[in-house]
Parts: sequence; C-alpha cells; structure tokens
Amino acid sequence: MAKLDKTDIGILSALQDNARLNVKELSDLLHISKTPLYERIKRLENEGYIKRYVALVDNKKVGLPLIVFCNVSLAVHDDEHIKRFQEEIRNIEEVVECYSTGGVYDFLIKVVLKDLDHYNLFAFEKLTKVQGIVKMQSSFVLGEIKNVTALNIPY
Repeated sequence: MAKLDKTDIGILSALQDNARLNVKELSDLLHISKTPLYERIKRLENEGYIKRYVALVDNKKVGLPLIVFCNVSLAVHDDEHIKRFQEEIRNIEEVVECYSTGGVYDFLIKVVLKDLDHYNLFAFEKLTKVQGIVKMQSSFVLGEIKNVTALNIPY
C-alpha cells in the first residue's frame, strides 16, 4: 500500500464527515481537479483504506435503544474452537461488533436491542447457546458520552 499524503488524508477526512459528497463537491473542497481526485478515491478504495460507504442510523429512533457490552471467555483456546465461536457470533443479528481482546476476557461483544426483555431472550436463547463460552459479563449502557466514526488520521 502506498503511503498516505496530505491530499489522501483530506479525501478520507472529508468522506468520513460526509460520504455523500460527490466528486465535484469534493474537488471544490480540496482544490483538486476531478479526474485525479476520482483516481485517488478509486485507489483508496482498491487498497482498502475505504472499506465501504454507509448511513449511520440512530438506534433510538429505530426502536433499538438498549446497548449492551458483553465480555466473554472461552473454555478452550485452540483454532477450531475460536473459529467456531467467531462464526456463530457473526450469525447473530443483535451483535453489531465483536473484538478479540487481551486480559481477563477473550472477546468484547456489542449488542443493540429493543429492551431488557429482548436482552434476556438474546442472552439465554442465543448467546448462551454459542459453543465454548465458559464465562460472560454484561454491562448496560446508561448514557452515551462520545460516539464518533471519523478517525483522526495522522500525517
């Protein structure tokens, strides 16, 4: 992958702020002509700097106000058990993020749900059925202090 220059970082920063900017608007904003700008965007996409374009939906407005973070430990840590766990977690629709972590727990899972009753169903009908989980601890979000999606890209 090529090293990012100031223009690449400008493109990424602008698109993180508003992915709906068209090439002309971006060209005007960054003072770059459209053709080289378009080529840079395509390169950033092809090299994986831009993974995809999305709309960020307000979870409360769509009726999913409950956010829960679940710390999970597995009983066995070999490749087969970890891969099976990861595949099962990927197939649970309430799970929106999952990270492998160091420390006391093996994984941190972010779950978005309608309410505590739905969390109870999720926990006992889905999460506890995932093979290999030996320990689980849940933390319920009471309020959101900071939630940003834009990275502060170093130059």
